[in-house]
Amino acid sequence: MARYVAINAVRGLLTLFAVSVLVFFLARLTGDPLDVLAPVDMSREDEEALRAQWGLDRTLPEQYIAFLGNAMKGDFGPSFKYPTETAGSVILDRLPNSIKLGVVSTILTLVIGVPLGILSAVRRGSLVDRVAKGFALFGQSVPEFWLAIVLIWFVAVRWHVVPTSGITGWRSYVLPSIVISIFGIAALLRLFRSAMLETMGSEYVKLARLKGVSELKVIWKHALKPASIAPLTFFGGIVVRMLTGATVVEIVFSWPGAGLLAYEAANARDFPVVQALALFTAAAIVIMNLLIDITYAYVDPRVRLGQKAVV
Repeated sequence: MARYVAINAVRGLLTLFAVSVLVFFLARLTGDPLDVLAPVDMSREDEEALRAQWGLDRTLPEQYIAFLGNAMKGDFGPSFKYPTETAGSVILDRLPNSIKLGVVSTILTLVIGVPLGILSAVRRGSLVDRVAKGFALFGQSVPEFWLAIVLIWFVAVRWHVVPTSGITGWRSYVLPSIVISIFGIAALLRLFRSAMLETMGSEYVKLARLKGVSELKVIWKHALKPASIAPLTFFGGIVVRMLTGATVVEIVFSWPGAGLLAYEAANARDFPVVQALALFTAAAIVIMNLLIDITYAYVDPRVRLGQKAVV
């Protein structure tokens, strides 16, 4: 078990290193940040001084080594767009808004997606099953930006039930959380339905029924646990996406979170903020995957025995 965790931890560190290389060099393909920061009438001498101030006068390998060394100490440098603040402080100012929205969206996804998926499998072919499958198809195919615009038009503009954008109270969470969670609900619904149908048709579930075990106990004890392995993997990605900011949704709703910050930083060629956000998101994904791998040991006994789980 310890070896299993250690191997996955090393893989996570290598992933973070690869992400740092890609983000650093790809960000610089967007152009020179001085084209955005420097005034049009700036003299050549002042431009060179400004370039030296930001460390842009060094070669790319030298800039990367400096960036990597500082990043390992938690220092991502000053923000180009907000010179009086560091990239880390800018992110920390916006991140709580994304986390709050992500927590609401995650709860909504779990409360609706999981029970509906189980109910759809248990009552296969019923009206509930047909409605659930229709909702799953809609949720996984509808574009987020389109759904957000439609909801804003009807719920916020025409009916004046909730605000159109920004954060003005608890009502501001309603539309963004619905739009963010709609895909996760649909995906978990489909995954739990298919996994439950597979486990409920297995031999050990049939044996439990032959022994006279109640149907409720068969569903929750014998079928649900093994059926949770595949949805667990997908749910980890959903949680990271929700907690680190859904960029499209935050842009449409002008939500002052990490997603909107990433969009603004990319437009301003604010390399330190873009790099810090990318590494933070990658670290969140790595940590979530590691937690999921550890959880596998409790959900699937084959992991504890050193065998490969088939998902």
